[in-house]
This record gives sequence, structure tokens and C-alpha cells, in this order.
Amino acid sequence: MLAARRIYWPAINLVGPGSVKLIGEEITKLGLKKALLVTDRVLVQTGIVKEVTDVLDDSGISYTIFDDVKPNPTTKNVHDGLALFQQENCDFLITVGGGSPQDTGSAIGILSTNGGNIVDYEGMSKSTRRAAPIVAISTTAGTAAEVTINYVITDEDRKLKMIMIDPNALPTIAVNDPELMLKKPAGLTAATGLDALTHAIEGYVAKGAFELSDAIAYKSMELISKYLVKAVKEGQNLEARSGMGWGSYIAGLSYSNAGLGLVHSMAHQLGGEYDLAHGVANAILLPYIMEFNMDASPKKFADIARALGENVDEAASIEEAGQMAVTAVRRIAKEVGIPSLKETAFTPEDVDKLATQALNDACTGANPKEVTKDDIIAIYMRAYNDQPSKVLVTN
Repeated sequence: MLAARRIYWPAINLVGPGSVKLIGEEITKLGLKKALLVTDRVLVQTGIVKEVTDVLDDSGISYTIFDDVKPNPTTKNVHDGLALFQQENCDFLITVGGGSPQDTGSAIGILSTNGGNIVDYEGMSKSTRRAAPIVAISTTAGTAAEVTINYVITDEDRKLKMIMIDPNALPTIAVNDPELMLKKPAGLTAATGLDALTHAIEGYVAKGAFELSDAIAYKSMELISKYLVKAVKEGQNLEARSGMGWGSYIAGLSYSNAGLGLVHSMAHQLGGEYDLAHGVANAILLPYIMEFNMDASPKKFADIARALGENVDEAASIEEAGQMAVTAVRRIAKEVGIPSLKETAFTPEDVDKLATQALNDACTGANPKEVTKDDIIAIYMRAYNDQPSKVLVTN
């Protein structure tokens, strides 16, 4: 018999070309009065924020803009945003951007109703009250932070990415409009697209995976495999952007309810220590950790290969079929220009610290295979030395 489950979904979901134009009507229905619009300066300068504020202006919705968010948002970003939220007497938030503004908005929303310092909320479900209402508008096909209960904030003092997993932070309205993604550069499209693929793959094999999360994760992998390279190489291709938008969106619904795993645990440390872009960190580590996890769920890795377009019927064994999934991920990453770990700021002398933090990361518990600190060190070093292996042996 299947166990009872809580499934977390935003109350209102607006998806597809032109969907951002519907936010005014939905905000008005909710009786919300003044927004703190959380974003970054690049999105203001490129005119993407104006596409949102034009809708707000036409609908008579008041707002003030907070655009100081960093690519890896910090505790200072959160508390500066909260101060402006309170100073301007805002009653809800609009987040415009990728994961950085989305996560910052979630943190501000939690503090606005719960109080305290954001470091108090690290871990699982530390808040007691729902965040202020959030209208989460995604401008990248990657993080899916507009639909998830997770948010990540960097503690500058510890050089550590804090992981918060909290249903109280779930946005009220999620918006995924591919027309807002047409101006994204190729490098960012590649990184965020592989972040989405990591979400789908980790959600599919996570300990918490179940029938619904499996179904949508599998579809997400199919969409990303079909459209990512085209979206990177043809940024103005609305069909490719739409396919990636759907792929990212449903991957988020999957992992938010099933969990993630070791890829994210290890990638968080690279972001916290070196300020490495999250999607790039995921993309670098993903194939090595797929190899590590493969023997925990061989059939699922064969399924992943099939979803990524591999002809698994030609494989001599289910293990060989699973290895085809790893090969496909490496091929995609190479085709869209993801660097190697050696080409980043990663320093082998830091590996003990990074492994300790990754082992304690909130995402590690959902990994399909038990892991030790020595395993994590070995994976970092395999990635650094570009040493793929069919199976990593756990000590």
C-alpha cells in the first residue's frame, strides 16, 4: 500500500508565453496592496524588470524595487531587503529572476512573518508561520525556485551556503514565462539548463521519489534533452525556450517533493567557498555522482538514459544502459561549454573542509546511496583529475 504524502505546489501557476501578463489580475484577486520587487541590477538594466513593472502599472499595483541581490545571495542581501520591505509597508513580494532573487525573496518573506535572523532558519522547517505572499516570476529555465519549498542563502562569515527546506516559504503564485528568457546569454542558459537536468535526475533517484515525482521528472529529462542545446545555440527560439521552461518547471515540482542528493550537497560547497555559479557546479559534478549512485538503483539509471534519448535496447546489461545515461550527460555538458573542475577556483587543499560540509548538507540525506566523507573527497578529486569510473567503491 502506498504511504500518505504531503505534496507541495504553488496555489496559482502561470506557465507559457505571455503568462507574466496575467499577474495583475491574480494579485488583485488576492487583495494584495504593495510589493517589494526583489531582483538584480542586470535584470533592471536589460529591461526584463520593466516588462513586469509595466503589467503592475497597468493594473494599478504599487511596488518598490530592491535590486541589490548577488548571484549567490547573502545574509546581508536578505536583511537589507527586509528593512526596505518594512520601511515601505509592503504586504507581499514579487521576485523576478533566477534562483538568486527567488531565494532572497523567500528568505525576506519568512523573516517578515517570523522575525529573527535568517541564520536561525537553516535546515528543515524552522519557521512557524507562512511567509508573506510571494509572486515568483522566473526568468531562467533552471532553478525552478518559483515552485519549490527550498531556498539557499550564503552565510558570508562561514563561507557556507545555508540550505532551508520549508513549506512555509512556498510561493503563492508561480510564473514561468519563456518570453522573459529570450535575452539570456548562452553561458547562463547552459548553466541553468543543466541545473534543471540535475534537479530531474536527482529527484528521480532520490530516496523520497514516488509515482508522481517519477512521472514528471522523466518528462522533464525528455524535454531538457530535446531543447537545451537548441536554447543555448538559438537564444531567440521561443519553442526551445518554452520547452526548457516546462522542463525546468516540472523538474522543480518533482524535486521539491522528492528531494535532491549528493550533487547539490557538493555543489553548494563550491558556490559557498568559491562563488562558483550553482548550475556550473552541478553540471561538473553530476556525471561523477551518477556513477557513484548507479548501483543503488540500476533500473532508474537505465530509465534516465532512455529519457535522454539513448538507445538502451542496444545495451548488453542494465548496468551498461545506466552508464549510457552518464555518457549522455557528459556529452550535453561538453556541447554547451561547461568547464572542468580544474578550470574553476577549486583548490585540492580545501577538499577536507568541503567534504565535511557536504556530508552535513541538508540534501545529503535524500541521496539514494549512503555516503561517507571519504567518498565525497574521492568524488571531488575524480572530478578535479577528470577520472570517470563506472563505479566508485565505498569504503
